[in-house]
Amino acid sequence: MKLRDLVYRLYARRVEGRLDHAQVPKHIGVILDGNRRWARADGRTTEQGHQAGADKIQELLGWCAETDVEVVTLWMLSTDNLDRPAEELNPLLGIIENTVRGLAEDGRWRVHHVGTLDLLPARTQRVLKEAEQATDDIAGILVNVAVGYGGRQEIADAVRSLVLEAAENGSSFEELAETVDVEHISKHLYTRGQPDPDLVIRTSGEQRLSGFMLWQSAHSEYYFCEVFWPAFRKVDFLRALRDYAARHRRYGF
Repeated sequence: MKLRDLVYRLYARRVEGRLDHAQVPKHIGVILDGNRRWARADGRTTEQGHQAGADKIQELLGWCAETDVEVVTLWMLSTDNLDRPAEELNPLLGIIENTVRGLAEDGRWRVHHVGTLDLLPARTQRVLKEAEQATDDIAGILVNVAVGYGGRQEIADAVRSLVLEAAENGSSFEELAETVDVEHISKHLYTRGQPDPDLVIRTSGEQRLSGFMLWQSAHSEYYFCEVFWPAFRKVDFLRALRDYAARHRRYGF
């Protein structure tokens, strides 16, 4: 073992030992950013960068299980990403499909898709549906895989669902306008029934949400990490939890 690796392990243990599990976020959202830049910096192809990012997911979930996190939302593919050239998008979709299958086969995670299925190829839709069905009774961490996801699209879909429900119940638009509130809309989000994310982590140094969970993250804490996603380490994760625990949450005040 190299001296650098030994020092890293000792430091990670020190950070973990000081972590207050009572202050650990129950729901963490992660923007998995920097796969392509990591690949360029390391002399690899874009596809290799996406694969390295996918391989990191199981590590992250293992760390979450060790620290009592209950829900993890992984932004794997945005609606904007669907406009990428076919020579990049098709391999990426294949990597996502294999990753989702792997999560389902692992046996520890309950997989739930968040996003608009209709925007995705039929094969990808099938993989996501099968993963949900296969893990529906698992009691482990709930893993939201955000594929074909956009924050504005989610809110639009929620409003559309709310209006259709009102129409099916025979309510007029006037009656709907008088009764609709925040809770009504929340019940039609992709994450309905789940707690909102306490902490949102974004890798690669970018300090913006880019439309990630716009509704749910209104009161979330944010942690921006300089490292590219494939290079994200356990110590980076623990630092995010430590930073979160040190904050005084005011929920918008």
